[in-house]
Amino acid sequence: MDGGGRFPESLSGDAAGRSGPARFAGAVMGRLPSRSLSVRRARSGQRLGARLSRGTGTVAVSMTFAAFALAGFVASGRYDSFVAEQGRPLDIAARVLGFGVERVTISGISRMYDREVLAAAGIDWRSSVPFLDVGAVREKLLRVPLIAQASVRKIYPNEIAITQVEREPAALWQKNGELSVIAADGTVIDAMRDDRYASLPLVVGEEANTKLPEYLALVAAAGPLADRIKAGTYVSGRRWTLKLDGVDVRLPEVDPAAALARLVRFEREAGLLEKDIIAVDLRMSDRVVVRLTEEAAATRAEAQKAKKKGAAS
Repeated sequence: MDGGGRFPESLSGDAAGRSGPARFAGAVMGRLPSRSLSVRRARSGQRLGARLSRGTGTVAVSMTFAAFALAGFVASGRYDSFVAEQGRPLDIAARVLGFGVERVTISGISRMYDREVLAAAGIDWRSSVPFLDVGAVREKLLRVPLIAQASVRKIYPNEIAITQVEREPAALWQKNGELSVIAADGTVIDAMRDDRYASLPLVVGEEANTKLPEYLALVAAAGPLADRIKAGTYVSGRRWTLKLDGVDVRLPEVDPAAALARLVRFEREAGLLEKDIIAVDLRMSDRVVVRLTEEAAATRAEAQKAKKKGAAS
């Protein structure tokens, strides 16, 4: 370009036949400083990347060794032992910060002991409020047959509140030598583990739990003898035998309440249950059959022999 701002040669072509665009292109490509700058940036980036790669590699190696160490710690069983003794790492951190579970308030407890509720909930000194899963705790509580409903909530910084509704135990059920606590509908809600349920009515035998309302109705029909009934055995899926102070009272399949009314009358008039007997059979409506104790039976046999000898002489 001359001093007047004009190109010294035509952009459309020259004497040698070179075109203008080719000439312009050649001039543009000749701007090496721009390409050199670009290359330098690339090289600078490569050097930084190399440094980062070396640093990342060191961290990766360290993390790999840490992972292997942790895996070995877990595989050896020492991690499980540590958690069993001290709790989960997150719970430990929360306890250090003052969020450990220090108090548990239980509402609605009636038949259960506090320690049983805590054990069922899985809450102890190793637990922490922030990392306690209240939904999981509730599910654990509902697995206890005696608990019908439960709710769990956190009270920061260090308290858990449990509200539960217990099923009402109605009787004890003995089957195959094992005692269970049952609700009014016969559902097994607990095992007989101590004497806290000892005062409940007792039913014995196959399907006796499902016949509990029928048994309780018979006890009510016994009137003055009700307090003396210790248990009821459901026999052959058809009828009841009641245990009264060591005396078995065999009731009929049909209208057992009427048979009990007869027993009440016999006891009032003759003191039947005070005799040396071990069983009263009321299955026949027109008679009462009694079974004597061994001693009474032997005494009665001797008396009959003596009577026969006296009659013979």
